[in-house]
Amino acid sequence: MKNIKGLMLIVLALLTGLAAAAYATGWVAQRAGVAANKVVVAAVDIELGSRITPEMVTVADWPAGSVPPGAFGQIKDVQQRTLKTSLARGEPVIERKVAPVGTQGGLSAVIAEGKRAMTVRVNDVVGVAGFALPGTYVDVMVNTQQERGHNEPPRQVSKTVLEQVLVLAVAQEAGRDATKPKVVSAVTLELSPQDAEKLDLARSVGSLSLVLRNQVDKQMVDTRGITKDELFGVEPARPPAAPTPRPKVVRTVASAGTCVEVLRDGHRYLSCF
Repeated sequence: MKNIKGLMLIVLALLTGLAAAAYATGWVAQRAGVAANKVVVAAVDIELGSRITPEMVTVADWPAGSVPPGAFGQIKDVQQRTLKTSLARGEPVIERKVAPVGTQGGLSAVIAEGKRAMTVRVNDVVGVAGFALPGTYVDVMVNTQQERGHNEPPRQVSKTVLEQVLVLAVAQEAGRDATKPKVVSAVTLELSPQDAEKLDLARSVGSLSLVLRNQVDKQMVDTRGITKDELFGVEPARPPAAPTPRPKVVRTVASAGTCVEVLRDGHRYLSCF
């Protein structure tokens, strides 16, 4: 009886093993039957602005149904192309992440079409304590003396002059993978030609400050600025009231005596005595 039970256990174990082997064979065959394409991927982490060399990339099998649009199939297609964004190891190289053919490496390849790069000097306060990193967005504020004319003294005012400005680089670093703050002496911003003119004028008439903003917040806010008096709740000085004009007296001589003609508030009065 014991021999029969042992034999049954051996047979059951054999059947279970055969079933597992058949399932594994079918799974492997199914995986082998999935169509795959060759896609160029990063072999190492690559910083933006770098020119791709054959040592930086490799070709990997990619499921045909999920090949990203604009992917390259051969290394020669991406050789000497300049990256507009950083790539992590294993990430596919696609057309929208590389600059046009012939673009030289460096920061100039990262600047969007129609934009300009402009560098401004900052300190640890103006530079948002080092949190204005490449890839973040800032607003630019100027503090200056506003001329008012009419023999009135200038007033101090702070005003936001630029909004939603992309930080391209801090100091000489353009990498966007770092998250730790970096206190630097200069920040490079991406601007339109008109905004570049505004920034150049703003830094010549006053001191600049950067205001860090949420990367997904695209709302523009048109502020009128704030003056020193408004900050401390001081009522603006009112101009002195104009003096009341004195009545104009005109003396005339009549046959009945002397008459006095008085002009008051636009009205004419005649009084004789």
